[in-house]
Amino acid sequence: MFPTVREVLALDPVRNGAPRVVAGERGLDQVVRWVHSSEVPDIATLLRGGELVLSTGIGLPPEDAGLRRFITDLAEVGACGLAVEMGRRYSGRLPTVMVRTADELGFPLVELHRGTPFVLITEAVHSMIIDAQLAELRATEEIHQRFTDLSVEGAGAAEVVAQAAALAGAPVVLENLSRQVLAYDAAGGSAELLLANWEDHSRRVRPAGRTGHDPESGWLVTAVGARGQDWGRLLMRLPSAEARHVILIERAASTLALGRLIRGDEEAQTHRTLLAALLGHTTPVDEVVLRARALGVHLDRRHLVGVVIRPSLATEAAQALRETGLKGLVGALDESSAGVLLALRTPDEESSALARFAGRLRALAGDDVVVAVGSGVATPREARRSLVEAGQVASAVRGGRFEGVVRVTDIGLFGLLYLLRDEPRLQTFVERELGTLLAYDARNPREQLLGVLRVYLECGRNKSAAAEHSHLSRPAFYERLARIRKIIGADLDDVSVCLSLHVALLALDALRS
Repeated sequence: MFPTVREVLALDPVRNGAPRVVAGERGLDQVVRWVHSSEVPDIATLLRGGELVLSTGIGLPPEDAGLRRFITDLAEVGACGLAVEMGRRYSGRLPTVMVRTADELGFPLVELHRGTPFVLITEAVHSMIIDAQLAELRATEEIHQRFTDLSVEGAGAAEVVAQAAALAGAPVVLENLSRQVLAYDAAGGSAELLLANWEDHSRRVRPAGRTGHDPESGWLVTAVGARGQDWGRLLMRLPSAEARHVILIERAASTLALGRLIRGDEEAQTHRTLLAALLGHTTPVDEVVLRARALGVHLDRRHLVGVVIRPSLATEAAQALRETGLKGLVGALDESSAGVLLALRTPDEESSALARFAGRLRALAGDDVVVAVGSGVATPREARRSLVEAGQVASAVRGGRFEGVVRVTDIGLFGLLYLLRDEPRLQTFVERELGTLLAYDARNPREQLLGVLRVYLECGRNKSAAAEHSHLSRPAFYERLARIRKIIGADLDDVSVCLSLHVALLALDALRS
C-alpha cells in the first residue's frame, strides 16, 4: 500500500526538516505515488498525479496571481502536496495567497523550517513506495496462485467466495442476475445483516463499468460470466477500492466463471448443496434457511414437503417448479434420484401443489417417473425427516406407472419390507424360509425351483394356472412342486405356510433391490 502524505511527514528525513502543515489538512490522507523536486513554475505540466512536490521556492512567481495559479495547477493535475524549504526564498512563512488557495482546495501545503537534503526525503519515500509495490506484487502473485489452485481442485462457489473474503478481509457475495444470493461469506460479521433485504439493496448498487466501485453503497462489483454471457455479479464490501482489490475480485470472478463452465449451473449447485446440508447435517439449519432465503426460497414459517424423483431429473424438476409457480429447493441427490423440498404457505395447498408439480414433471419427462412424497412438516429442522421418508418410498416402489404421487401408504407390503431390509431379523426370516431352496438352485442352476414357487404363489396356489404361466405341462409342474415340498419340508397346500413363503419372497426381492 502506498504511503499517505501524513505518513511521509512522519519519516525521519522529513521530521528533521521541522515540517509544519499550514494548509490543506483534509488532504493529508492522499496517497503519495512519487516524490518530485523542482524549482520551475510550470511543473504541473510534467506531473501525472499522486506526486509530492519538494521546492525551495526560488523559482516561484513573484506576484499573487502567479502563486495562486501555481497552487491551483498542482491541485488540478492531482499532485498530493507541496513542501517548501524555508530560508531560500521565504524566511518566516509562505505567502498568504498560497496558504489561502491551498486551504480552499484541500491541497496540503507544508513549510520545512530546517534545511534537509531533498535526496534523503526522496530516497526514504521512494523506498516506502517500492516496498509497497513489491508487497502489492507479492499479494497479486498470491491471489493468482490461490485461485489457480482452487480452479485445479475444482472448488465450488462457496470455497471461491470464502477465499476472496479471506484475502480481502471483507464480506463477499455472489449473486445471479435476478439478485438472488448463490454464495456468500460475511468475513466474521453477521450474515443476517449482510443479506437482509438483499435484492432491494443489490439493485441500488450501480457501479460504473464491468468492474467498478460504488462509493455511495460501499461495494466493489464485477460481472461474472464467460463466452460473452454474464450470469451473475460478485460484490465485495469496501469503503474504497485499491488496485489489489480489483485484481482480487476479477480473479475470483474468473475462477467462478471457469468453475461454471466445468460443473454447470451455479444456482443448481447451490440448491443441491443446501439439500445435501439438510440431509447430512453438514451445515446448521439456521444457515441453510438464511442461504435459501437469499436464493428466493423461504423455508421458515412454511409447510415443507420432501419429494424424491426417480430417475434423477433435477433439471426437469426445477423447470416444473418454475412453470407451476411453486417455490422450493431442488437438486440431484445421487445418480438415480433427485430431491425437492417444497415450501408451501399452508398445509391446505399440499395436495393441489403436488398434483400440479407431478403433472407438469411427467409432461416434461414422460410417464415413467416416480414422484415419491414424504409427510409434510412445519419447520426446517424437520425437513430432513420428510426428505428421508420420500427417499424410502421412492426406493420401495416396485415399478408400474403412477398418475399422481406415491406416499408411504401406497407402497404396500413390499414397501414395508423394503424399509426393513437392513433389519437382521428380516434377513434371518428369509434364510429360514427359503435358504434350503436357494442353496438347491445354486447347485442346480438349470432347474430354478424358486421361480416355480413364485409363480405358484402369485397364481393363488392355482396349479393349473401356474403350470400354464410357467410354460410347463401339468405333470412336470406337479413334479417340481413335490420336489420343492421335499426340499423346504413344508405343506404347499397350507394357506399359512404359503403366506409365510410369499412374504419371504417379497422380503428377498427387497433385499436384492
